[in-house]
Amino acid sequence: MGIITKLLIANRGEIAVRIMQTAHRMGIATVAVFSEVDSESRHVAVAGQAICLGHSALSETYLDIQKIIDIAIRTGCDAIHPGYGFLAENPEFVAACEKSGIIFIGPSTRAMQVMGHKIEARNFVSAIGVPVTKGLTGDAATILKNIGQLEFPVLVKAAAGGGGKGMRIVHSAGLLVEALESTSREALSYFGDGTVYVEKFIEEPRHIEFQILGDNFGNVVHLFERECSIQRRYQKIIEEAPSPTLTPEVRNLMGEAAVNIGKAIGYNSAGTIEFLVDSSLNFYFLEMNTRIQVEHPVTEMITGVDLVEEQIRIASGEKLRLKQEELSINGNAVECRIYAEDPANGFSPSPGKMTFYHEPTGKNIRVDSGISGNPVIPTHFDPMISKLIVYAPTRQQALLKMGTALDNYIIQGVKTNISYLHELIRHEAFVHNKVSTKFCEIHGVELLVRSGNHKSAIGFHLPVIACIIGSYLPSGNNLISQNVWKAIGYWRIDHKANFLVDDKPVEVLFHNSNSALLEIEFESNTWKISNWSQENNSVKFDNGDDSYIAWISSDEDGIIYINFGAIQFAIKRYDVLSGNLDFEPEATADLAHSGDMKAPMPGRIVSIKVQSGDEVKKGDLMLILESMKMENNILSPMDGIVEEVLVAQGEMVDPSTRLIHFRIEEV
Repeated sequence: MGIITKLLIANRGEIAVRIMQTAHRMGIATVAVFSEVDSESRHVAVAGQAICLGHSALSETYLDIQKIIDIAIRTGCDAIHPGYGFLAENPEFVAACEKSGIIFIGPSTRAMQVMGHKIEARNFVSAIGVPVTKGLTGDAATILKNIGQLEFPVLVKAAAGGGGKGMRIVHSAGLLVEALESTSREALSYFGDGTVYVEKFIEEPRHIEFQILGDNFGNVVHLFERECSIQRRYQKIIEEAPSPTLTPEVRNLMGEAAVNIGKAIGYNSAGTIEFLVDSSLNFYFLEMNTRIQVEHPVTEMITGVDLVEEQIRIASGEKLRLKQEELSINGNAVECRIYAEDPANGFSPSPGKMTFYHEPTGKNIRVDSGISGNPVIPTHFDPMISKLIVYAPTRQQALLKMGTALDNYIIQGVKTNISYLHELIRHEAFVHNKVSTKFCEIHGVELLVRSGNHKSAIGFHLPVIACIIGSYLPSGNNLISQNVWKAIGYWRIDHKANFLVDDKPVEVLFHNSNSALLEIEFESNTWKISNWSQENNSVKFDNGDDSYIAWISSDEDGIIYINFGAIQFAIKRYDVLSGNLDFEPEATADLAHSGDMKAPMPGRIVSIKVQSGDEVKKGDLMLILESMKMENNILSPMDGIVEEVLVAQGEMVDPSTRLIHFRIEEV
């Protein structure tokens, strides 16, 4: 070990940028690696030097150990930081670093091997007296052979994985085979190891984890806990520190258990001990993540400790600078994970090109992001766009600040979970900490309904007005790519125009207007708009005593995105120069007539469940499509007969790809 002067970050996106920020502050030069699909990413621009790994396949880019080691040697790097995911918990990568004389910023291979495998980790912590849930270990064949020992419901997990990848709750023996196959397949794809294990599922548990730091001299401390109970598909979406659940006594017991695990394994970096906590505050070891966590910023906010800096110092051979008695909890921090997904469509992944990106700013608001400009969100990676973190003296104040920050986080062109998160943090059960890991399952539909109600309360008039203002000025400074007024010969009295607002047709009449006042008539109600202006993708206007601000952009297909806070509208214009002014919707492919089922999102076909000639019912599983590292079940939209399967396993598809052709019977 020794002083680190140049650091290669073997990762991408927001965590790569986050690591570089600390490295640069410490005076350490940085090298980024990237695949071709990431060539315009922020981490490439932030790094002092950036080297391309190749095209897009993970196995040939971010997971290619030898290629990354060779780049580190060629660029003169002393050390490599793996971030999280990819190679962060791969003992072979650690060994390759050590063999090449490169410092790996992370724990020892022993800690990684034992704690990185759930079965071994459970056995290890159980031996030192830390409670664990009862389970059945072994390969899929062993589990099925001993199925009589299982008490349902059970949780099926990837033994070598983390981050909720592949986890499934199984309520009966008849569903276990498919769950084992799917989990094993996802585990092999994401972690390179298809081993799974099964454990007793605790009904409505809380997920609470402790951050630890250890050095190479046997010193280990914990930096308190994070509440991570708000999850969807076993993926954390909101984290907060400290947990509002724990009593001081339970906090001390869990912290002591976390430190004991760290000391027993000889842990020498930043790591996280994760626990399940039942309604009586009994806690059970879940797993250990031997890396920096996605949610580490909330711990940094309440302790004032830069965890990445501590990692670098420990890897350089320094003794741990922190003592347990000197650490304390100060205030409250909340983190929301911003995902490219569509909550209204089953949270399906939403890759694509952003048309506008605006981060919230202000005191004690932090955004960890890899975004620059208006990037394309690719299908190859996890759908997380960024992390939004806020800090305040109390939890109530932190939640209020988070609500304001989400209102000012504008992402257009791709679907996101921002409005869903906005509803979640205001939900009474969450505010009063009546939560479990099933919160989103219990309240998910209600949250979507609430979001829809807030959208209805805004109405379709305001987004249309914002759209009109955004494309009104003939000066060439318009916010929308094509000026509507150029299409209709600029302004004229008593003009009728037609819009499609989130698939709802809206007719508008303009009359008696001048440069200072717009009079816009909707369904015989006239809005008198004054003090209107546009600047930097925003429009402002008054209607009587009410003032409004909206964010606006458009894509290449002429869809205009309007945001009022966290609520987003999509508008299409149907304006013509002369002749028929009636609304004429674009023709759309109708399954009932064409017989073609198309892909709902970009991705890769991992499994096909039907073949030509099969008779299917509406809702039957047709195939499995992997998009953004998540398997999505594609179900039949109708009763019918499969005439032809038009794709093959392993094939990449996009939303225009025909997947299956149904035989349409004449009536």
